[in-house]
Amino acid sequence: MLYKTLNELSKMAIDKKIQERVADNIRVLTVAMVEKAKSGHPGGAMGGADFINTLYSKVMVYDPDDATWMNRDRFFLDPGHMSPMLYSVLAMIGNFTMDEIKEFRQWGTKTPGHPEVNIERGIENTSGPLGQGHAMAVGAAMAERFMVARFGEWMSHKTYAFISDGGIQEEISQGAGRMAGYFGLNNLIMFFDSNDIQLSTDTDAVTTEDTAAKYRAWNWNVIEIDGNDSQAIYDALTAAQKEEKRPTLIIGKTIMGKGAVKEDGSNFERQCSTHGQPISAAGASVEKTILNLGGNPEDPFTFFPETIQLYEERKAELRKIVAERKAQQAEWEKANPEKAELLKKYMSGEVPAIDYKSIALKPNQATRVASSAVLSVFGENIGNMVVASADLANSDKTDGFLKKTSAFAPYNFEGAFLHAGVSEITMAAVMNGMVLHGGIIAASGTFFVFSDYIKPVARMSALMRLPVKYVWTHDAFRVGEDGPTHQPVEQEAQIRLLEELKNHKGKNSMLVLRPADGAETVVAWKLAMENTDSPTALILSRQNVDDIPAMNGDRYEEALQAEKGAYIVAKDENPDVVMVASGSEVSTLMAALPLLHEAGIKAQVVSAPSTGLFFNQTPEYRASVIPTDKPVFGLTAGLPSAMARLVGVNGVVWGLDHFGYSAPYKVLDDKFGFSAENVLKQVKAMLGK
Repeated sequence: MLYKTLNELSKMAIDKKIQERVADNIRVLTVAMVEKAKSGHPGGAMGGADFINTLYSKVMVYDPDDATWMNRDRFFLDPGHMSPMLYSVLAMIGNFTMDEIKEFRQWGTKTPGHPEVNIERGIENTSGPLGQGHAMAVGAAMAERFMVARFGEWMSHKTYAFISDGGIQEEISQGAGRMAGYFGLNNLIMFFDSNDIQLSTDTDAVTTEDTAAKYRAWNWNVIEIDGNDSQAIYDALTAAQKEEKRPTLIIGKTIMGKGAVKEDGSNFERQCSTHGQPISAAGASVEKTILNLGGNPEDPFTFFPETIQLYEERKAELRKIVAERKAQQAEWEKANPEKAELLKKYMSGEVPAIDYKSIALKPNQATRVASSAVLSVFGENIGNMVVASADLANSDKTDGFLKKTSAFAPYNFEGAFLHAGVSEITMAAVMNGMVLHGGIIAASGTFFVFSDYIKPVARMSALMRLPVKYVWTHDAFRVGEDGPTHQPVEQEAQIRLLEELKNHKGKNSMLVLRPADGAETVVAWKLAMENTDSPTALILSRQNVDDIPAMNGDRYEEALQAEKGAYIVAKDENPDVVMVASGSEVSTLMAALPLLHEAGIKAQVVSAPSTGLFFNQTPEYRASVIPTDKPVFGLTAGLPSAMARLVGVNGVVWGLDHFGYSAPYKVLDDKFGFSAENVLKQVKAMLGK
């Protein structure tokens, strides 16, 4: 780069000195936070300080007076353990107080060890499990392109991500890198903090890969710089903003524990030991390090004068930029009142009214097929819904939605379907990112057995209270000939644990629904769309299931009782036994009823699509559905433990305690005892008859 005058060079030198000084302020605060907490990860945050400061003080566009501004640039932190640098820079822009910084990692703190999503404070994502953060950024970048395709370039903005040596190794990075490059997400700019050090080793102990070549192969624009040089960072970010066809990876070679020194003043940088503990425990001197960084060891929790000035100047610049963009938005809204109202609805999370009762279903069909019918209606009526599938759209039947729209394509987000490829964990994290961006209702589909891949991401959905919809089909051993690798057994018990687990608002962290027939599937989708503060899992059958006969003539109206988690679908007066199931097994219990009657046994049959919802009901309601003074028999195609809460300590559950086998599903039904005849046998044994 050539500069015309010595004066210009002088200004740049001064600016660089200021940038270095403010980055050192971040390093001082990082050291102080971790030391005060007596735990944390200072080394990486000290190395990444130059990037985060340059980004926030010179490049990223955000509203200093409203962190929730719709058209702000987003920053997604992948290595959540580097939270001290994020909290520091967010304090510099005014989103955190110094007292809150001091409470790092303490009970009731606003600055937990790993950042937790808080848009009002400028934290776009919960981060901790490495790799997920930058995959969420990919989703946010897709969401931005989706919105721009519908409302115009006036609302375009950038998504920035920060990844570490650990995150770049996580398998999810392959899916995220491939997907972002394939779709040409030029609005995505990621900084790779490459310090060559991990928690327990240097990176050369585990990898020698050419990261730059890998990302270039994925169609990324790759820039390699000194990651501690503020001018190089700024130049790279400026170049990345001009990229028109590709996402950008800025590989910044940084110094772990930058600025750390020993008691004798000798260098203590690039030490693996500074990764996961206070620098004093690692072998450095806190006092000397803070002095080396220009801070006051007696009062490290303070902003340097240069810091205050830099960020006050940036706030003034941003207010002008934001005012111009908001004025542009106002002009657009005036010219496009209908679209403006639609945008408002999208961003509010409002779901259009759907006449669920009128959705046409064929009798006795697989619940995945019933789900497809619902998704087809959504495809025609919900303009901000995005549905994804991990190369299974025609099998998990998310193609019901696809048939009403088109799939995303490189540089084209006019459609609303994401072919994610065979990358379940990436797909799920991307959907989390779409929801975090705002304006998007997200759903993704795959086989239930592959929820094993998705579980860590679903947990993050639950922790962040994101209303992502998980469509999991092929729900039991009735996958049949595909054999035990594709037959879920323990998966339902695993997922239902999230129904038991409360989120930080004291609510069930996930809504799990396993509908018994078509009508209940429609209701399950209704409940899923109405659930706006937690994820929902819909567990659906591959095979056809018999419809549950209506007790009073209107099966849909009766299925609406699923909102209470469990309800009665058949009842004899003064029953001898209560039989409980979810999904396909409800029809098996219904088929057993005539046999029980022939044997002189009266029964009450309960469909329990959601254990979590059921236990949210009053004790009186629960007792009316599953009386405590009656023998209770449970039937499940999974582990018996999945029904343990429902049947109680004195109940009996017939389920599987082994993997499946390859055979036609009707053969497996017979071999495993999932028949009306075996239900009769087990109930008689339970009753001593």
